[in-house]
Amino acid sequence: MWDLGEAAKVAILSVTEGEDKPLKYPDMFAAAQLMILNKIDLLPHVQFDLARCIDLARRVNPAIEVIQLSATTGAGMDDWLHWLEHKVGTPHHHEAAAQAAALRDRVAQLEADLAQAKAALASGSSS
Repeated sequence: MWDLGEAAKVAILSVTEGEDKPLKYPDMFAAAQLMILNKIDLLPHVQFDLARCIDLARRVNPAIEVIQLSATTGAGMDDWLHWLEHKVGTPHHHEAAAQAAALRDRVAQLEADLAQAKAALASGSSS
C-alpha cells in the first residue's frame, strides 16, 4: 500500500495457505511484480489447485510473474535468483556479479544449515 523505497514488491504464497489468497488479498497481489508459490514440494500432500491460483492472481494482476519454489528441494531457486539478479535494480555489472555470488553463498550456507539441522534431528530421534 505504501512506497517503502523497495525496488520491487514480491508476494509469497505457500501452497499450504490455499489458492484463493489472490482474491482474499487483492491489493497485495495487484501491487506485486512477482508471486512466489512456495513449498511446492508439498503439492502431493495438500489440496491446492496450482493453475487456479495462478489464474486468480492474473485476474487481479495480469502482468504478475510467477515462480514456483521449494526451499526444501531447491526447485525454482535458480529462477528466483535470476529474477533478483535481472529484475531488481540496475547495478553495475561487477556489483550484480558480486550480489549474485553473495546470494549463492547465502543459499549454500542455508542449505548446509538445513542439512545439519536434519542430521541433528535424525540422530536425536534414533537414540
